[in-house]
Amino acid sequence: MKPNKQTEQRLEVLRHSAAHLLAQAITELFPSTILTIGPATKEGFFYDFQPENNFIQSDLPAIEARMKELAAKNYPITHEDISKDYARELYKNNPFKLELIDGIPGETVGLSRQGDFYDLCRGGHVPTTGDLKSIMLTGISGSYWRADQNNAPLQRISGTAFFNDKELRTYLMQKELAAKYDHRKLGKEMDLFSFQDEGTGFPFYHPKGAFIINKLKDFIRNIWTNNGYHETITPAILDVALWKQSGHYENYKKHMYFSTVENKEYAVKPMNCPGSILIYKQNLHSYRELPLRLAEFGHVHRFELSGVLHGLFRVRAFTQDDTHMYCAPEQIEAQIVSSIQTIDKVWKTFGIEDVHYAVSTKPANAMGSDDLWNIAIDALKNGLTKAGKEFEIYEGEGAFYGPKIEVTIHDSMGRSWQCSTVQVDFFMPQNFELYYINNKGEKQTPVIIHQAILGSLERFFGIMLEHFKGHFPFWLCPTQIKVIPITSDQSQYAQNIYSALKDAGFRTELDESNEPLSAKIKVAQMEKIPWMLVVGQKEMEASTITLRHVTGKQEFGLSLESILEMGRKENKV
Repeated sequence: MKPNKQTEQRLEVLRHSAAHLLAQAITELFPSTILTIGPATKEGFFYDFQPENNFIQSDLPAIEARMKELAAKNYPITHEDISKDYARELYKNNPFKLELIDGIPGETVGLSRQGDFYDLCRGGHVPTTGDLKSIMLTGISGSYWRADQNNAPLQRISGTAFFNDKELRTYLMQKELAAKYDHRKLGKEMDLFSFQDEGTGFPFYHPKGAFIINKLKDFIRNIWTNNGYHETITPAILDVALWKQSGHYENYKKHMYFSTVENKEYAVKPMNCPGSILIYKQNLHSYRELPLRLAEFGHVHRFELSGVLHGLFRVRAFTQDDTHMYCAPEQIEAQIVSSIQTIDKVWKTFGIEDVHYAVSTKPANAMGSDDLWNIAIDALKNGLTKAGKEFEIYEGEGAFYGPKIEVTIHDSMGRSWQCSTVQVDFFMPQNFELYYINNKGEKQTPVIIHQAILGSLERFFGIMLEHFKGHFPFWLCPTQIKVIPITSDQSQYAQNIYSALKDAGFRTELDESNEPLSAKIKVAQMEKIPWMLVVGQKEMEASTITLRHVTGKQEFGLSLESILEMGRKENKV
């Protein structure tokens, strides 16, 4: 199901209400427990507690059962504003709630009620607890107040909620598939990458994994070449003054790595934009050069807490297929159309047909004139329309320096992933005093369009590994073909086939082991090699080949030439 902002907001309200239901169940079953906070999350909800005695996994069924009993009572859920003095009296024995009350501006705070239970809350609930029937608790974990390990330790109970049981069952099936085809598990089985204690959060690519990353770069680089992009390379470490000028120091400092060399402070780049801007500033530019597309496989580093690292999905270093398009304001729309067409072709190449587009518009803290914002937003909308794309509007969700297009894909397991972005930027061109000479001979500030097609190559690698369940397209596989002689009598015949395939440019291996055929096939299947060419006495005498696909399908009596022709077709991107 495609993401719909209204549906997502309704789901968030449902899950936030479910968090309150969890808190109500806990106060009834474990009255001495101190409540803290319980927000909705992307996949469900959680509530953090300070219990008298730690919860254990076996407590969850009883807690979930009590939640369902409370849901069945169909309590109305109401919301009211109360004075802070009254709120402090209600929570005089709860230091966490008292801290929250002190941090809320104004003289009143929100309070929700359902039955005899109440909780501090800003609002946004389903009408009654009866709307919370399709719920499930998923686990217990440790946490800290305000997510700060220097604060009080807490226990977090997590769960999920849906509008009906069918959606919950679908979610559980997706979770089961996701666990079965977890990219970390497949990466180890297929010997693609690893993570080491000596470099927490930094992926180590093994030869086959490195091949896939480089093949993805070749794929994107070919797109760049065919569309007039100019590839650049910028330093990984730059003067910290640059990051202060760009605004990254102020907004990203806690995620950046720093180093001091000869009493001068440097920062490891968390983004590629400032480096690209320095290249632009090296030369005087005419309107005739625009749009100027400077692209880079930028390897960036961002500090993430170890607790949030997640395989290739959340790392401390990753590579972006980053493009900065310097253009005149009147060129924005044409560039958007071009970007959308390029992005569309890329996802179709990977067999992704379910793609969703949205335009995020001007936020409250926006900078720049309304005129420029309107030009940019209209250009994004018109570009999507001209490219034949339906799209949603995410009101007020653009960046402070410009609106953007968010592209979300859906994988084979029904999950959504926000990957490609096209973002219009007014801030950095002004901040770095960029200009070009327009057709009147005057200086004019360009607009930067930030484009990422795959986004993070690491994250994309993980997404595709799970989407394909390890079975990458033929053109992307590190090993495309394995030649398997049944006995040693066919070794020379198999060697000749192997050499012909290698000479033709196919990534081929020859299984020269003494294992039985079934064992050889099993190894090739575990390695997710798409084609196994089996040759026995019968094939050798007839100068033919049996093609066994990784799916188990077999094709008999094929000639070497037909195999080569089939392979050439599969190799086309």
